[in-house]
Amino acid sequence: MLIDAAPPAACVNAIATAVPGRDIHQAFVDWAEPRLPPRERKLFRRMVERSDIAHRWSVHARSPVGAGGFYENGAQPTTSSRMQLYAEAAPALALDAISRLDFDPATISHLIVASCTGFVAPGVDQIIAARIGLSPSVERLLIGFMGCYAAVTALRSARHIVRSDRRARVLVVTVELSTLHLAAEDRIEPLLAMLQFGDGASAALVSADPRGFVLGDGFAQTLPDSAQLIGWTIGDQGFLMHLSGEVPGRIGAALGDPDMRAALTGGTGVETVAHWAVHAGGRSILDAVEHGLGLAPHSLEDSRAVLRACGNMSSATLMFVLARMLEHGITGPGVALAFGPGLAAEGLRFGPVA
Repeated sequence: MLIDAAPPAACVNAIATAVPGRDIHQAFVDWAEPRLPPRERKLFRRMVERSDIAHRWSVHARSPVGAGGFYENGAQPTTSSRMQLYAEAAPALALDAISRLDFDPATISHLIVASCTGFVAPGVDQIIAARIGLSPSVERLLIGFMGCYAAVTALRSARHIVRSDRRARVLVVTVELSTLHLAAEDRIEPLLAMLQFGDGASAALVSADPRGFVLGDGFAQTLPDSAQLIGWTIGDQGFLMHLSGEVPGRIGAALGDPDMRAALTGGTGVETVAHWAVHAGGRSILDAVEHGLGLAPHSLEDSRAVLRACGNMSSATLMFVLARMLEHGITGPGVALAFGPGLAAEGLRFGPVA
């Protein structure tokens, strides 16, 4: 039996993105600030101004903290009621992103869905498959609760599939509804964490067709003594996010290590990377990456543009950054990088189609 010793290159052929129609950023700021003691309000205002976020979008039909909203008068909806809304809104938002791709559902062999902001069974993957008419034989993978680097895991998985079967055509979807998990807090740390997050979805086609950009090797690095810095726990009133203020400093320090830089670049050096697609977890995260790697100003402009327009959409965010890069044109080697629970850095290298 002959074995093909040269697996095909896996390419991201196209990426589409979608956000819901309601901008809730200012409504959240107006709701959160009065909850704080007067001395902390000034700090909160300053952090809002420094956040570099102009908009965050939500699936809620009306302002969630306004009259008749999901969190009206500090209401704390149960986790079950939040999951009921997730079961309706997550597939709808994912389908919005998918509808912006030009493809024939009959050609799809694999479906990968990443989402960490809700649970439903049958899963979002099965709901999507049924609604767009995928074959019942399509192989599905659902990636849950990995947080902001789940898009990396989804793309790496799609790459493995295509390299093992050159006929494979993989639909990769990320969908996150972070605004389902607002908590009626009166402490500044969790309110600043909630200030970052919005809702969004993406859809991408990955295949051996030489269009778009090539997916290269992946990498994963867990930072030592950092497991307590980022966490999701499931409570009776939603998923509770813990995001330590130590995260940016820890990331910046880790990226200054030569071994970490070698892992990111494959040993070629930071100066050889033309495109840095960094998960827009917050301005302080992007600043830490820029300073930690010694990048030139504007190296992370695509990430900063996504942060300004949409905030942190967990796993969907990195796909928004890559979509901007694909639209502008990928002309050289790139590195996609995201951080999440662990504290772990996950990523992959990419580049132009030969």
